[in-house]
Amino acid sequence: MSDLNAPLRPKRKKVWVDYFVKFRWIIVIFVVLPISFTLYFLTYLGDVKSEMKSYKRRQKEHDENVKKVVKRLKERNPSKDGLVCTARKPWIAVGMRNVDYKRARHYEVDLSAFRNILEIDSERMIVRAEPLVNMGQISRASVPMNLSPAVVAELDDLTVGGLINGYGIEGSSHIYGLFSDTVVAYEIVLADGHVVRATKDNEYSDLFYAIPWSQGTLGLLVSAEIKLIPVKEYMRLTYKPVVGNLKELAQAYIDSFAPRDGDQDNPSKVPDFVETMIYNSTEGVMMTGRYASKEEAKKKGNVINNVGWWFKPWFYQHAQTALKKGEFVEYIPTREYYHRHTRCLYWEGKLILPFADQWWFRFLLGWMMPPKVSLLKATQGEAIRNYYHEMHVIQDMLVPLYKVGDALEWVDREMEVYPIWLCPHRLFKLPVKTMVYPEAGFEHQRRQGDTSYAQMYTDVGVYYSPGPVLRGEVFDGADAVRRMEDWLIENHGFQPQYAVSELNEKKFWRMFDADLYEHSRKKYGAVGTFMSVYYKSKKGRKTEKEVQEAEQAHLETAYAEAG
Repeated sequence: MSDLNAPLRPKRKKVWVDYFVKFRWIIVIFVVLPISFTLYFLTYLGDVKSEMKSYKRRQKEHDENVKKVVKRLKERNPSKDGLVCTARKPWIAVGMRNVDYKRARHYEVDLSAFRNILEIDSERMIVRAEPLVNMGQISRASVPMNLSPAVVAELDDLTVGGLINGYGIEGSSHIYGLFSDTVVAYEIVLADGHVVRATKDNEYSDLFYAIPWSQGTLGLLVSAEIKLIPVKEYMRLTYKPVVGNLKELAQAYIDSFAPRDGDQDNPSKVPDFVETMIYNSTEGVMMTGRYASKEEAKKKGNVINNVGWWFKPWFYQHAQTALKKGEFVEYIPTREYYHRHTRCLYWEGKLILPFADQWWFRFLLGWMMPPKVSLLKATQGEAIRNYYHEMHVIQDMLVPLYKVGDALEWVDREMEVYPIWLCPHRLFKLPVKTMVYPEAGFEHQRRQGDTSYAQMYTDVGVYYSPGPVLRGEVFDGADAVRRMEDWLIENHGFQPQYAVSELNEKKFWRMFDADLYEHSRKKYGAVGTFMSVYYKSKKGRKTEKEVQEAEQAHLETAYAEAG
């Protein structure tokens, strides 16, 4: 990382928004945190109430709610009503992009009742859940049974629907792929009101493969069946510090979970969980975890760390201590490990509340953390929102594993954002080409981490204020994101669309593949009912005229040129 005391660009003149952002912690402490805690508590009570119902009753309520959705869709007049959107308020979504598509005239369908776990089947090893069920809710119900979804996203507020229609990853994704790869079946309400169950083997297999990354633009997801795996009570976590240049840090990260002999499916060589945090251009900590029994964890001499307690140091700072004290091992209760980044929102909490990581704050008010992302968005006006888009980066770069070193050097050179989060995931070779897909011929190259059926990718998580911003220098955030997107396109990478995107339509369909998506849009009647995925992800306001014209021209050159 460049010297923070050595300006590289002209100084930026401060405006009133800078001072508002600097003192935003006042609103967060006295407004956002108390309301967040209240909402978390009420949500918890709702979850408990739901868990007290029998599965039979939950299913009956589910069927009744599905009928309401079907009725609402059938009442829509295509010639008079706008395109279909959920009734969820724009600021409730956890994603960072502006939900500007709801500012155009639209036809709302209320899915707010779909927040129940419908079944945990320990024989089929399946959890069936509605789209608004979040990760905290599922892990709270399944982990005591020594079961868990194969991929549990770290932030417990993330929902099943968002992780399927958008993007979801975790430290186990180097084995199981993205969250959507662990889904066995989708229950979808199509544009005409028909309810279908899509699996990889039935007549709706094309829809099954098209749903992930589609942002809810093919139909309304009302439940999903998700793969469960057996787990143990603790995670045995090894923290290994590494010092070197960025290419050396990248190689150490790859070596932490990908055997050089190519034996990627050998459980004795590949850990259950992997993540790495790069703290600056020369230092990182590699973390690998394996499930461990309660008996093993409590053996004499073993260290148990309950990271979920409110007064504990933030996880990324705790991991950073390995740079001083060297490699160490500890045992963390499994569910607390899953949600280790929730309380501090990775390291974004440091920007929101600069002193929230201090011991006195953790003891006094740490129990109210984290602030809900939705409330943070709700308490910022357009000027603040645009400020964050320009002066702050929240992006994930999904790149082939062998290009991680190049990606790290690009981020260091163009954005100077640290820490950086690294998490590997498989990108499977599927029977059809989906919106995201591995490089052609990867199975013949068989680089480190690859297998014959999946190419290993990595999420390079870039979350924080860039170095120039921290130094008070001029920084063009939109231009930096555009250059990042160009780099991803050139290197067969992908940008999750929860983030702010600067892609135009042509570049969007160069990054993603349109064929299966467009085939499914036409086959299942989504055109003219649901907004296309590009226009739903597109930055900026969408007028009704613009959206309607885009729907009419959905087969024009932008998609053709994607090939």
